[in-house]
Amino acid sequence: MAAPGWLTPRRRSATARSVLAGEASAEAARKTALTGPEGSAEAAPEEAHVELLEAPAAVEGPAEPVFPVAGDDLAAAFFDLDNTVMQGAAIFHFGRGLYKREFFRRRELARFAWQQAWFRLAGVEDPEHMQDARDSALSIVKGHKVSELMTIGEEIYDEYMAERIWPGTRALAQAHLDAGQKVWLVTAAPVETATIIARRLGLTGALGTVAESVDGVYTGRLVGEPLHGPAKAEAVRALAAAEGLELERCAAYSDSHNDIPMLSLVGHPYAINPDTKLRKHARINDWRLRDYRTGRKAVKVGVPAAAGVGAIAGGAAAAIALHRRRK
Repeated sequence: MAAPGWLTPRRRSATARSVLAGEASAEAARKTALTGPEGSAEAAPEEAHVELLEAPAAVEGPAEPVFPVAGDDLAAAFFDLDNTVMQGAAIFHFGRGLYKREFFRRRELARFAWQQAWFRLAGVEDPEHMQDARDSALSIVKGHKVSELMTIGEEIYDEYMAERIWPGTRALAQAHLDAGQKVWLVTAAPVETATIIARRLGLTGALGTVAESVDGVYTGRLVGEPLHGPAKAEAVRALAAAEGLELERCAAYSDSHNDIPMLSLVGHPYAINPDTKLRKHARINDWRLRDYRTGRKAVKVGVPAAAGVGAIAGGAAAAIALHRRRK
């Protein structure tokens, strides 16, 4: 069967590719979303393994009005994944899991390891490294069934990702769910991987990079471009339109200045574990900040009032677990 016309590669401007990527991601997200803002019974959130994470910094700054607003079904929350919800980059952890299953050779694993080391040390997304990683992943999965990679993705989550979830950010997401709002991950990682993580955390669904598939088999090409930077904003915009949301009432969370377009779309932007450029931009625009990294402390720290207790509790649990581990 031939690929649908809208999947057929053709020369497009960067803006057009971003819009295409965003719209494709929004369509995929709605198809795989949980039935309600709190998810289904079979997709209840799992206990995150937090023994490797440090406790978050204490809440500082002026008191905020109660947020999120319970029962506001015109609002939703959008969370970046890498270094916001989870330590490191999902695509690199996915690469490790594929290597373990002999999808590629040691030389390629070394490249994944270098890219992950750069991400952890620099704390920012390097476009060249991220693009190289995505190109490698696309070549690796070409010819494989989508269902096969979904099954493997579940295993990889348990092996490499579950223990890297930031408990504080997870508490922020839960506050939105408890308020009756939908919560979406927004990431450059493959939409299948992002959907698995969202489901494991009990979130509504995920916006991610859409890889082209024909008859359930990956072709090795993308739909549009990776969901990065402006493409994330386009995905959020498309999903909000389809869901009947008012972006001014929505919240977005990210660590990277690359996500300023997405953060600028909503009425409640939050900088989580921010890189230098995002921290500066957040200060200038009076955005709220939260930093969960060891030894780092946001100049101005804010957290939704409804999530404050949960975030502190999550951090306390992490500290206790870490203390027990060191005994």
